Amino acid sequence: MEFILHKNFLEISAPEWNALVEESISDTPFQRYEYLSQWWKTLGGGEWKQAELVLVSVSENGKLMGIAPLFKAEHDGRPALLLIGSIEISDYLDLVVRADDLPRFLSGLFDFLASDSALSGLPFDWYNLPDSSPTLTALKVESGKRGWIYREEIYRPTPRIALNGDFEAYLAGIEKKQRHEIRRKMRRAAESEIPVKFYVVEDGTSLDSEIDAFFELMSHDSSKAGFLTSSMREHMTSVIHSAFQNGYLWLAFLTVDGTKAAACLNFDYKNKLWGYNSGVSRDFMELSPGWVLLGHQLQWACEHGRTEFDFMRGDEEYKYRFGAVNQYVMRAGIVQM
Repeated sequence: MEFILHKNFLEISAPEWNALVEESISDTPFQRYEYLSQWWKTLGGGEWKQAELVLVSVSENGKLMGIAPLFKAEHDGRPALLLIGSIEISDYLDLVVRADDLPRFLSGLFDFLASDSALSGLPFDWYNLPDSSPTLTALKVESGKRGWIYREEIYRPTPRIALNGDFEAYLAGIEKKQRHEIRRKMRRAAESEIPVKFYVVEDGTSLDSEIDAFFELMSHDSSKAGFLTSSMREHMTSVIHSAFQNGYLWLAFLTVDGTKAAACLNFDYKNKLWGYNSGVSRDFMELSPGWVLLGHQLQWACEHGRTEFDFMRGDEEYKYRFGAVNQYVMRAGIVQM
């Protein structure tokens, strides 16, 4: 195995990176080259003020075998190695490596990092690892072999709705009161004297104006308005454009009499919808635009054969009212002794 510490993302082929992601232990939009390279440009939309790239690739017989997308930064009062994408805006993070290669890749990675005096001995603090990721077991096993201290904890819930292609079957599977409420609100919007329409953005020429409208709707929530700094807008705009260019953007709006009343930004990736963010106008609350739009999202997903709606991180009550069931992302830490 040949390990290389890279100075920038351009030293690794984007097509090779993404091809490996598709065979990797965690294939999500957040492991892809376009997402993580953009995250690095803005350091998470300004989440991190200073950081040092520790991007490691390993090849075997001339073929890319694994990628450890890491960075070094001050965290919790000390320098640490974290996964690129940490912490707040990337819902799922992991190493990029095939399951069969993971144990020896991880062992070799630890040896390689130990050979660098500037990186040797640093603690690892990895957030947002899927609870199903084999990385968790591999970290525990490898730490035990080396006499290191390993810790693992639930970091956030990631509620999800399983779908089987039938919207009525989905509704029949949730609690009766909530099923009635969803149907009632969607019917009221459909029968309103004021036209209420749902659409998914497909025209790239209008994408920038749609992004501006999406940010405007997000800003109706005071906490999201504060979140949308200029650096964060830059990051999210690039993510949206990259997702569109790579064929997995799913941006949709609900309009009331031609005015945008709600919007949702999802990724349509690997036959499921990943709910990244949303915005709702306070001007049309009598029509429950957020609920109605979510109902349309789930109906669209069913009609187009998607197998799951992933709300991603967060335990907001409405997710469970729509029938979501928790899975989790984990925080794993290693202290070298």
